[in-house]
Amino acid sequence: MGNIVTTIKRFLSNKNTVTILGVLLGVVVLYVFYNYRVNQAVDTVMVPYATQEITATTEITQESISSVEVLRSFVSSHTNLITDTAALVNTTNPQCVTYGTSVPQGAFFYTEQVVTCSALPNDAFSNMPDGYAPFSMSVDIHSTYGNSMYPGDYIDLYVKMTSRDGRIIFGKLIESIEILDVRDSQGNSVFLTSEAATPSELLFAVPTYDAHEEIDLHWLLNIATYISGLELIPVPRNASYTTNPGETSVSSYYLINEIETYAAQIPDINVGGSTTTNNNTTTNEDSGTTE
Repeated sequence: MGNIVTTIKRFLSNKNTVTILGVLLGVVVLYVFYNYRVNQAVDTVMVPYATQEITATTEITQESISSVEVLRSFVSSHTNLITDTAALVNTTNPQCVTYGTSVPQGAFFYTEQVVTCSALPNDAFSNMPDGYAPFSMSVDIHSTYGNSMYPGDYIDLYVKMTSRDGRIIFGKLIESIEILDVRDSQGNSVFLTSEAATPSELLFAVPTYDAHEEIDLHWLLNIATYISGLELIPVPRNASYTTNPGETSVSSYYLINEIETYAAQIPDINVGGSTTTNNNTTTNEDSGTTE
């Protein structure tokens, strides 16, 4: 046993032996690393693609997609690329191509192009909450910043007008209001197809009465559209403004007062003898009238 240990010590103490072992170890490391990089470079993954053009709001079906091998390195560099076919074809939760885009034949699918079909109602007002009413605002390609406002976006509405004493007034009237649809002059949704269309109106659903602000937003916006020289201006915000929307509300009492000076509020007569307006309630009694 002692002779074997002595032999090994002498073998390892030889400089030539150590050099040879070092070279061999380096070759092994390089070989392993090289094979690892080669395997990484040629490793593939199956990725679904469109076998035909799929236009906006169209459901993605098994017949409209197929799969192809793609280098994993390509997939890693495109983090929003959809690689799971089940994320596109789901019988219990159908997926559609979202507004304002299409998937060309032979193209891959990306997460921002796909949305649950149930999120694309055919009727813009079918899911309008109770206590809300529709409002349509005229726009054009310029006021929508090159048709860059989409259904589901939350934006602000600004007012530009001239006061009775000739001053220019510009300010934010309503904040965090959701666009329900963008339509052309024929009443068609401009993002339902991949063909270019010119926006003519934005559709909103606005509260008929804001208890906190004590104002009828639907009444206020409609009155604004009848004031000569007043312009409602849609102003888009960033993505987080839509992702985390605030409550739709008025932003300036000064602007409200300016608009109200051009209109007379008509009280509503309710059953029971109460008379209500947008900002106050009057109760009629036998003995007299109390305000």
